Amino acid sequence: MTVLKLSKAEKEAIVNTNHRTPRSVLGFHEVLKADKTPVWVIRTLEPEAKAVWLLWEDQSEAEAVPLKCIHKQGLFELCLAPLPSLKPYRLKIQYHNGNEFIRHDPYYFSPQLTEFDRYLFNSSVHHHIYRKLGAHILCQDGIQGTLFAVWAPNAQRVSVVGDFNQWDGRKYAMQSHEQSGIWELFVPDVGEGTVYKYELKGPDGSVFLKSDPYGFYMERRPNTASIVTQLEGYEWQDTEWLTQRAANDIFEQPINIYEVHLGSWRRSPDDPEAFLDYRTLADQLIEYVTEMGYTHIELMPLAEHPLDDSWGYQVTGYYAATSRYGKPHDLMYLIDRCHQAGIGVIMDWVPGHFPKDAHGLAYFDGTALYEHADPRQGEHRDWGTKIFNYGRHEVRNFLIANALFWLEYYHIDGFRVDAVASMLYLDYSREHGEWIPNQYGGNENLDAIDFLRQLHETLFHYYPNILAIAEESTAWSKVSFPTYIGGLGFNMKWNMGWMNDTLRYIGLDPVYRKYEHHLITFSLMYAFSEHFILPISHDEVVHGKGALLSKMPGDDWQKRANFRLYLCFQMAHPGKKLLFMGSEFGQWSEWQCHHSLDWHLLEQPEHQQLQTCVRELNHFYRDQPVLYTNDFDWSGFQWRELNDTENSVISFLRRGNNKVSSSHNSPLIFIFNCTPVPRDKYTVGVPRTGTYEKVFDTDASEYGGSGYNQQTLIDAEDTPWQGQPAALSVELPPLGCLVLQRKNEF
Repeated sequence: MTVLKLSKAEKEAIVNTNHRTPRSVLGFHEVLKADKTPVWVIRTLEPEAKAVWLLWEDQSEAEAVPLKCIHKQGLFELCLAPLPSLKPYRLKIQYHNGNEFIRHDPYYFSPQLTEFDRYLFNSSVHHHIYRKLGAHILCQDGIQGTLFAVWAPNAQRVSVVGDFNQWDGRKYAMQSHEQSGIWELFVPDVGEGTVYKYELKGPDGSVFLKSDPYGFYMERRPNTASIVTQLEGYEWQDTEWLTQRAANDIFEQPINIYEVHLGSWRRSPDDPEAFLDYRTLADQLIEYVTEMGYTHIELMPLAEHPLDDSWGYQVTGYYAATSRYGKPHDLMYLIDRCHQAGIGVIMDWVPGHFPKDAHGLAYFDGTALYEHADPRQGEHRDWGTKIFNYGRHEVRNFLIANALFWLEYYHIDGFRVDAVASMLYLDYSREHGEWIPNQYGGNENLDAIDFLRQLHETLFHYYPNILAIAEESTAWSKVSFPTYIGGLGFNMKWNMGWMNDTLRYIGLDPVYRKYEHHLITFSLMYAFSEHFILPISHDEVVHGKGALLSKMPGDDWQKRANFRLYLCFQMAHPGKKLLFMGSEFGQWSEWQCHHSLDWHLLEQPEHQQLQTCVRELNHFYRDQPVLYTNDFDWSGFQWRELNDTENSVISFLRRGNNKVSSSHNSPLIFIFNCTPVPRDKYTVGVPRTGTYEKVFDTDASEYGGSGYNQQTLIDAEDTPWQGQPAALSVELPPLGCLVLQRKNEF
């Protein structure tokens, strides 16, 4: 029980804010005098106060009872006989400058985090820790306020500061739950919209400010404070979408992703420097994506970040939707509208590293807390960032709960996890001597591997049919397979090899393509070793790499023809699809995050035609189950022509799985002519005789092509060819792809 009379040391610890459990001294206490008589004691620390009075809830200011100053630095105390019942009280404070303020005493209220909460968090399995840590508006003993809680085990002191206490860290010092490293304090009368930070005193005595790692909202850059925010209250209208998502096999669904950076997709026509907000984007972006036929949008990091040039990949607020485009409920509205329109939303997520910004996670409590202390483990030199310490339970919990948070509160449909390769390898982008081997002497980051497996086991336990996509560029096996068979637990992986090889191939002058034929065919050697997504992402249209259209060889007509040919090859190749914004209408310039896409190009017929081709190709993909129901098995693909290097022609067949009725599952035959030379009477083997119809032609005149092929229907003769029982003869257009389908099967 609290003592009646404080020692000098106890007073000094309180007034110098060196007391780790200030609630044991401050606030309300019932103590026993020497004769065992109970007495109530109320203490408060108000460093700038001239006088302090106590007011019970039902008292007027005239009835206020003064507290006695027991230390010149503003420690006040009142002893009084117990009343029949205890209830919250207020303190009237008069400052030396003459100002007066009445507030409830935060140290009256009991701590809220249970021992079980703390145990789960310290064991890395408190899956919903974001409901406990951070800033949460609630009512205690009939008084509205905000409960603040933060993990900072090595700090000497943590205070919550804001306008409500003049940003004075001597006030509102938080209570430490010693063994867990968590500090908490309920601050009455603080609510929605309050700006705050944590002031910490590090082990070395240094004092600094930090944003809330679990804060739900932050000031718009360049300001960095957290903002008390109530996420509850948005009325979702996407029940039908979520029900269908839970019922569908994700591997058999069409997935054609439009990758979007919200800040530069389109800017306001009235102010090119102004972002469109989430609600405006809900009108414009969804209409565009629906018209273009994409199934999903992938949003480059939505979490708060201080620097626009990082595109969101250097996160300082993992639980805070960026304020650049509006408030949390506005983002919920955007995602809700996407779901109502039948569009899935994938979020870029960055658990691999975080920036060194002073207000962020780096050296959060004055020590290497979220990161490794040793730079050979904790520094990402390529990006100038810190690497998470995945071996620390609380860090794992922070990240795993963060993914669950976006799924729960924002209804995200999945994640594209950035820079997975940098997580898996201890020697990633490091020379000999710049990294520390694991306990077995290898270069595998065993803690990161365990983290990824725990992450996916947890996510799929709660949300079985979400997307978990790895951006992983190495030959690590079973990246997109379940953990119970030795996989990392992702269910999709970007096919970086396909992207690199095919972009090299399509960038060659066609006269040289026959010498590099393997670049266009090699991906089928490993196409079914993982569950692949074929990405043409933002990384391929920046930093001097050129826009997709500008990568193409030849004159402008040939560039556009190569462009159409390449995107048709992406659509035909086994695997799900991704295209970065602006590529779909043939933007010439590299992507720049500081201004809008070059929408003015669509005033030109040539770019309208490219956009039309991509739009119709997208809808063709969605209308043909053979292109998405059997992406990850050899039974869905069969070569027709693999070795015609001299003519740079390839052809293959795509089949769906047996779950789709035969009337909607007729195989498609793709024939690609990768040179500008037409190929007349080119023979292709087919599985059956009959009449075949041309169902897509990238060289069609409405797409800006030459319209060379005039065949609408083609009869297959009973002539064995390419291992098939029948053959047909086609007129191959220059730099074009023909897609054929047996007429009476669809």
